[in-house]
Amino acid sequence: MSGVVIHVPGDTTGAYGDGAGAGVGLGTRAGLGVTMRLGPGEVVRFGRGSDTVPVELRLCDPAVSRLAGEIRVTQDHWQLTNHSPTQSYLVENPEGAGEYLRVPPRRAAAPIPFEFARVVLPGRGAAVSFQVFAPGHLYLDRPGVGGPWGTRTLTAYSLDETAAYFLVLVALCEPRLRDESAIAVPTTPQVVERLRSHPEFGQLSARAVSSHIDYLAGDKLRLAEPAEGPGRCSRRNGKREALVALALRFGLVGEEHLTLLPPRPRGGTPVLSGARS
Repeated sequence: MSGVVIHVPGDTTGAYGDGAGAGVGLGTRAGLGVTMRLGPGEVVRFGRGSDTVPVELRLCDPAVSRLAGEIRVTQDHWQLTNHSPTQSYLVENPEGAGEYLRVPPRRAAAPIPFEFARVVLPGRGAAVSFQVFAPGHLYLDRPGVGGPWGTRTLTAYSLDETAAYFLVLVALCEPRLRDESAIAVPTTPQVVERLRSHPEFGQLSARAVSSHIDYLAGDKLRLAEPAEGPGRCSRRNGKREALVALALRFGLVGEEHLTLLPPRPRGGTPVLSGARS
C-alpha cells in the first residue's frame, strides 16, 4: 500500500501543527488548501490544536475539539479515531449512492472501507470537512490463475471505472482518443466544464478535479515526481500530459470509455481554447 492522501479545503484549515508532525510527511499547500501524504503506520492528528495540544492538521472552527481525532494508515486500509466525548463524525462516500459511516464519540480505530472518502465534523455554521484518498482495494486472483507456489499477482494499475477520478482521466484522454491530436491535453477548468452536464459528477469543482489528478498521479498510476520547472503551472501541465500518455500507452482508457462522458456540445470540441490551468 502506497499510503493515503488527505486534502483539506483552504477555508477550513489553519496553520500547520507546531512541528508535531515531524516524520509524517505533511505535504504541500495546494492552492488555498493543504495536502498531506501518509504511509503505512503513520498517524495524523486533527483538531483546533493549541500550544499544549499539538496537531498535524488544524481545523479552524470553534466547534471542533482541540484534539478532534486521528487517522492511522495500516497496510491495506485507514482507520479513524474520534476523540470527541460528545460529537459523532460522518465519513461519506462521495462516489456512492449516499453511503456513509457514523463514527460515534470516543470510537477508536474505526476501519474505513471507502477508496475516496469525505470526513465531516459538526461546525458552528457549515460543517467542517476534508477528503481522504486511499489506494485501490485489493482483489483475489480469479480461480485457477494462482500457481502452486501460492504467490499472489498484484494489479499494476488498479482503476475503478465507476469512480470520479477515472471519469477525470477519461476527460483528459478524450481529445487524443478522438484523434484531435492538435488539441492540447485539457486543463483543469476545461475538465470541469466538460463534466458539468454529467448527472452524477456535474458538481465537481476545479479543486476537486485537481485533487483527483494528484491522486491519479501519486497513487493510482504512480508517476515519477516531475522535474522542477519554471513554475507550478508548467509542472501541472506536465502531470496531466504524463497521465494521458501512460493511460493510452497501456490501454487503461480506450474509446469504449468515452460513453462515460456526457454528450459533447453540438458543433465543437469539448474544450475551450485559451482556458487557464
